[in-house]
Amino acid sequence: MTGPIPLKLYTPTGQHPDRPLFIYLPGMDGSGELFALQSAGLKSHFNIRCLVIPGDDLSSWERLAHQAVQLIRQEAGTAPIYLCGESFGACLALRIVAMAPDLVSHLILINSASSFHRFPWLHWVATLTPWVAAPLYQSSNLFSLPMLANLSRIGEANRQALIRAMAAVTQSSAAWRMALLSQFRLEPLQLYRVTAPTLLVASLGDRLLPSLEEAQRLAALLPNPRIYPLPHSGHASLLEDGVNLGAILRAVNFLPGQVRNSDQLPSSDRPAPLPTHSPTPH
Repeated sequence: MTGPIPLKLYTPTGQHPDRPLFIYLPGMDGSGELFALQSAGLKSHFNIRCLVIPGDDLSSWERLAHQAVQLIRQEAGTAPIYLCGESFGACLALRIVAMAPDLVSHLILINSASSFHRFPWLHWVATLTPWVAAPLYQSSNLFSLPMLANLSRIGEANRQALIRAMAAVTQSSAAWRMALLSQFRLEPLQLYRVTAPTLLVASLGDRLLPSLEEAQRLAALLPNPRIYPLPHSGHASLLEDGVNLGAILRAVNFLPGQVRNSDQLPSSDRPAPLPTHSPTPH
C-alpha cells in the first residue's frame, strides 16, 4: 500500500506537543468539524487532532486503517495516543487497533456503528442510496435527523452544524460508507490482542442503532473495557448540550495523570438491563 495518503489530520485547538495526542475519528460526515463542541473542553489535557476523510475517498477498511496508522505514528512521535472514534469512526478505530494492537494507550468508542450489518433495513438503504435521485437524497437527510439525533438536547448552532455536515456528504460518499458498514464484522479483528483500556460510551436513547447492546458486545471481546451509558442521549450524542466528553473521561479516570481503577460506575450510571432481543430502530 504505497502512494500518497489522502487522509489528513487537522488541529482544531492549536499545537500542544507536550501533551498526549488525542485523535478523533469522525462519523459518516468524515470531516471532524462536529467535534468542535467537545474539543474546547479537552484542549487543556490533550494535543487534539481530527481525522479528515475526503468526500471522494473510496478506500477499503484495510486501506483506511493503514493510512490512519501511518498518519498517527507520524504525528505522535513518542507521545501517548488516545484514539476516539464515533459511530463510523468507532469502526475505523477498531480496525486501527486490530492492525496495530499496541499503537494507542487509551481507546474510546462512542455509539459504535459495528452493529450496522445486523439490520436488514439499513443494508437496504445502503443498497438503494446510489440510485436515489439527487433531490430526494438531499431531502432524506432532513427526514433522518430525528433518528440520528435527539434534537431536543441539541442547541440551534449545533443543530445547524449537523445539517451542514450531512448536506456536505455527497451521495456517492454516503453510499460507499454505508457499504463499508454493511461489510464490517468484529469477529476477524482478534480484539483480545488490544492492550489499551477501552471506554465504551453508549446512548440509551439511540434511535438509529442499539448502542448499549453493542457496547456490551464489544466489552465481551475487548480485554480491558468499561461502559459509560448516556441515559437520554441520541446517536449524535457529542453534539448535545449536556454531554461533556472531558467530564466523562474524568469520571472514569481516563484523563492524563489520573490513576485508573477497576471499580464499577456509580449505580446511577450503570446501564439498564438489556432487552431479551435486539431493539429495532424506529
